[in-house]
Order: sequence, then structure tokens, then C-alpha cells
Amino acid sequence: MRKHERTLQYFFFGQDFADGLRVALSILLPGLTLAQLGHFDLGLTVSLGAVCASIPDVPGPIAHKRNGLLVCNLLVFAVALLTGVARMHVLALGAEIVALSFFFTLVSVYGVRAGAIGSAGLLILILTMDRDLTPAQLLQYSLLVLAGGLWYTLVALLAYHVQPYRPAQRALGECIHAIAEYFRLKAEFYDPETSLEKDYRQLLKQQVVVTEKQDAAREMLFKTRQIVQDTTGSGRRLVLTFVDAMDLYEQVVAAYYDYSSLRQRFNHTGVLADVARLIRRMAAELDHLGLAIQSNRPYAHHTDRTTELEQLKARIDRIGEQEPGSNLVLRKLLVNLRNLHQRLADITRYADPEYRAPLAPRAGESDYSRFVSRQSLSPALLRDNLTINSATFRHALRVTVAALVSFVVAKLLNYGHHGYWIMLTAVYMLKPGFSLTKERNLQRVSGTLLGGVLGVAVLYLVPSEVLQFGFLLVFMIVAYSFQRRSYMVMVLFLTPYVLILFHFLGIQYVSAAEERVVDTLIGCAIALTTGYLLLPRWESEQLGNYMRDVLRANRNYLHRLADYLAGGSLSAMDYKLARKEVYVSSSNLAAAFQRMLSEPKHKQRHEAEVHQFVVLNLILSSNIATLASAARSNALPAIPPEGLKPLRQSLTLLSESLRKVSPDTLLPELPPLPNFLGTEVKSAPTAEEKLLLEQLDFVQKVSADIRKVTDLVAA
Repeated sequence: MRKHERTLQYFFFGQDFADGLRVALSILLPGLTLAQLGHFDLGLTVSLGAVCASIPDVPGPIAHKRNGLLVCNLLVFAVALLTGVARMHVLALGAEIVALSFFFTLVSVYGVRAGAIGSAGLLILILTMDRDLTPAQLLQYSLLVLAGGLWYTLVALLAYHVQPYRPAQRALGECIHAIAEYFRLKAEFYDPETSLEKDYRQLLKQQVVVTEKQDAAREMLFKTRQIVQDTTGSGRRLVLTFVDAMDLYEQVVAAYYDYSSLRQRFNHTGVLADVARLIRRMAAELDHLGLAIQSNRPYAHHTDRTTELEQLKARIDRIGEQEPGSNLVLRKLLVNLRNLHQRLADITRYADPEYRAPLAPRAGESDYSRFVSRQSLSPALLRDNLTINSATFRHALRVTVAALVSFVVAKLLNYGHHGYWIMLTAVYMLKPGFSLTKERNLQRVSGTLLGGVLGVAVLYLVPSEVLQFGFLLVFMIVAYSFQRRSYMVMVLFLTPYVLILFHFLGIQYVSAAEERVVDTLIGCAIALTTGYLLLPRWESEQLGNYMRDVLRANRNYLHRLADYLAGGSLSAMDYKLARKEVYVSSSNLAAAFQRMLSEPKHKQRHEAEVHQFVVLNLILSSNIATLASAARSNALPAIPPEGLKPLRQSLTLLSESLRKVSPDTLLPELPPLPNFLGTEVKSAPTAEEKLLLEQLDFVQKVSADIRKVTDLVAA
């Protein structure tokens, strides 16, 4: 199956499309049903309630989904009533806009779902403030909005109970798909025709995607009691697949070598092309496996690549015969490929419905709750963020000012019938960081312009209302399917959907399109200006925190390895937690660096040095993972007594870098390493021991390079 076909299948079997289809139908059905009964206006109000309820319906455990939807419905009902009363006096409405804009933005300190609930509250405020309703009409309107929200809640919960494992399967499939792409990118490092700098940039971008998908799958699997405590085998197979996928990802990350040296030494032999080809084939197989899990199909087509591995071994042996001692690094690479092949075979076995997964957890899996974060709901968290030093507080101020300015501008201009579009655009285009605000505004303007052209073209060229409704349905499904995947695509299809809907309501679609474009431009201008001038949050100012987290995570990761090599114990649980922290902190830093590059040039700081810091820490964690993976499988030789010296020096260097990048942060003391220093000195170390010492020296060298780069960035 070709890559583009797999991408399409991943989309149509994925959670985004499933949610898009469910959201579109949940919004559309009440309107159509009541329209058939002669109450189209009432149907639109019910659909509005469903739209608001869909906003906090983000992937996650069913308990969180249910509670979030119920809170959202009650909040939307209350805000609709309050806004209907406040709109009777312009000053009261302005005061409500200020108070609720600030509060609904500030509640994002309680997590993504809480922030989405706040967004739903803002949406109903904006869409209600221009409605001229009597008290009786207001109560009816609010109850209909509540009914729409409850209808959506019922559909969402029913869909889960009909297929309780499907969200977890989809999240796991997406996670494996991201790992497969990361694996494929590693093949590029063995191709001498590619730029190593470009390869690293692509790998860092994909690392961000992998971490995001890992977190989504981890939340879905480890916070869903039905899956963790499942005794039927289905949930257990999903958990085992995820755990082994994480170990496979570690093997992929651990496969670090001096690629520049590899290319110079072995490119002429052709062996690197064989390695790259084998990696691509294994990555494609992993991708097929992820698709099978996501689409809920059995997968038992694991390709036995033993013959290919043996052929690669024979080729490496011939190189060793021609150049004695030169093929040791290639033999290590071969071992890594064999381990990956075995991991792939294990994961394939779990995808077979006939496989009976053991009920007893394996070592390191006894307490899954330690791998997922717990969101505090304490009121103290909200109070602690009421300070100008809080990024959320500053963002809430910007949203409040943008909402108030939009409200005043709409009142002063007083043209068209949808002045609320200005506020809707300004509030939703304003993001915590300026880089995200800029990106989202560009996407909104581009999507609105292209979508307006598309909508007018459909209405002008397709006179049949039946076909127009068909286009409306397709545009609606695509828009909601891409709301978490691509904002520009969402706007591109949401705009013609709105125009066709207005056409059915008897509104001139050309004038509506013009008004939407103008309001979008005004709203985006307000959002950009506010984001740039009012307490902006520049990524260059936050990089120190991300660098601190990466250094702290790598320091802890390296200490656990050093402790084990010095004779201590290596708990599987503690090791995996340290590994997770490295992956998360590294991807956060890489994402922040990418965001900084999209900010104004004069706000960027030390671009080259920060990029070097990101790459060096990736190299460091990869080498630690290489050594730790070998140590856990007892594949390391006994460490010579001089072996711990570079590890101790590396830990010292990382501690110095931490103090340099974050001098005000209290540095936690690491437990002292055991005094045991390995085996007695041998007169002639074996080739394996020499390679181990070279790896430990390389770790020290990378740590020293990180120290130098940290000095430059801190300066």
C-alpha cells in the first residue's frame, strides 16, 4: 500500500473523522427534524446548543468527557440567560463581556478541557448578545440551547458505550503511525545525499508529533478504568501494544551513531543503502500495523526479515575481513535492527484477536497511574495565577481587551447584520503566544478568502437546493473533521458551509460573504495588534525554562544509567518514567524553538545556538538510551573501573549547565553513585569494552558541548 493511500485510510478510520461525522450529524439532525415540523428557527437554536457542547468534547477518558459535557451545558444555559438580560443595557453588556472574557480564559489553568468549556461559554455569549429577545423568548431560547447540549451529550456518551474500545484503538493507531514516520526519517541519516542538518530538523519536528500522540494514547489507556482493569483480553492487548511500542520507539531513538563518520567510512561499501532500505521496509510494516489497530482489523502479516538480516550480517562480515576491526559499529547497528525486528514481531502478535494476553502485568507495569498527570481542580490554582507573572493571566488580559475593543468597534461601525463576527474572530484568533496568534490569523484570513470563493461558486454554479444541501453536509463534516488537525482546512470548509446555510435562511450570500471577509480582517487586525502590544509572550523569553527541563530530565536519565553501571539497581518503572520525562521535555523544547522562528526577527535570540542545544540534547538522550537499552538486556560488557569517570564528569557538566541556564532554580541533589567501580583492570580490553568506553567518552564530550552552548545562550 502506498504512503498516500495509508494516510487517507488513517484519516477515515481516525478519531478526527469519527468525531467530525458525529458532530456534524448531531448538529444537523435537530435543525432538520424541527424544520420538517415547521419550526426551523427553533431547530437552529437547538443546533447552536449542540455546537457549544461539541467544543469541550475532546478525546479523553469517558468520565472526564461526561463531566465536562454536563458542566458545559449548565454553564452555556446560565450564560445565555445572563447575556439576554445584560444586552438590554449596553454598559451592562460591556461589563459582562469584560468579566466573562477574563474568567473563561483564565480557567484554562485547569487544563485543555476546562479551557474548551470556557470557549463554549464565550461562544454563546457572543452569539446571544445581538439577539433581541423578550424575557419569555429568552427563557425559551436558553432552554432550547440547553436541550441541544443535552442531545449532543446523549449522542456522545451513547457512541462511546456502543464501541468503548474504539477511541483507545484510534489513539494507539495514531501513536504507532507517528512512531513509524519517525522510524522512516531515521533511514535518511544513512543516505549520504541528504543534509544531516535538514535530517535533524525533520526528526525534531516529528519528535513533537510522536510525544503528542503518545500523551493522547497514554491518557486514553491509563485513565480508562475499563481498559486498565479489563480481564477479557481486548484492553490488555491494547496496553501491551502501547508498552511495547514505547520500547520500540526507545530502540529507534537509541540507534544513534556518528552519521558523518559512518558515511565517510562505509558509503563506498553500499552497506548503508542496505540499512536504509531495511529500515524503510520495517517502518512501512509498522505503519500497516498501526492502521490495522486503528481500523479495528486483525493483523497477522508480519514479514520475517531473518533472511535480509542474515544477508546484511554477511556483508558486514566481509567488510570486517577486508578492514579488520572496522565493522564493530556496523555489528552494533545490526544488533539494534534485530531487536527492532523482534519488537515488531511482538507487537504484531498482540494485534491478533486470537492472542491471549497474560492478565498479570509485566515488570514495570504495576502502576500505570504514574505515567499520567493529574489535573488539580483546587481554587488555589486559580488564585495563584492572578499575577502579572502568570502567562495565563496575561493571555486573559489580552483576550479581555480584544473582546472589549471588538465590541466597541462593532457598535461604532454598525453595518451588516453580523457584527458579532468581529468579536468572534478576535477572541478565537488570540493565542497565548504571539507566534501561534500570527499563524492562526494567517490561516483564518487565507481560509476565509478561499472558502468565500468556494461557497459563492457552489451557490452560483449549482442551482439545485438538493445538491447545495449535499455540499453543505460535506463541507460541515470536513470542517469538523479538521478542527483539531488543520485550522486552515477547517475554516476553508466552514466558510462555504455558513454561506450555504445563510442562503437557505434567505440571506443574500454575496453580501454575507463580503461582510464575513471584512469582519474577519478587522477581527484579525485587533487580535494581532493586541497580541503584539499588550504584555506579549515571546518564545525567546520562555526558552530558558524549556532548556532547564531538558537538562534536568537528561541529568536524571543519565544518573539512573550511571547508578546501574556502578552496581546499583535499575527499576523498570523508574527508568521508564525518566525516559518519558526526557521525551516530553525534549519535544516541548523543539516545539518552542519552532514557534520562536515564526516570531518577528528582532524578538528571536540565539537561533543557531538553541538549535545546536536541541540537537546535542537529542544526541545525548539517544546515547543514554543506547547504553540503557543494552544494560537492561544484559548486552553490555562489564564496565572497566575507568568507565565511571566520564559519567561522573558528564553529570557534573549537566549540573553546571543547569545552574547556568536557570541560576534561581533550586537544583535537586542526586543520590551519590555507589563506590563500586566495575571489574579489575585488564591488560588488554576487549573490542566490546573499548566500544563501551568510547561511548562513555562520547557522552562526556556531548555533555561538554552542551555546557559550551549553554554559556553562549545564557550570555
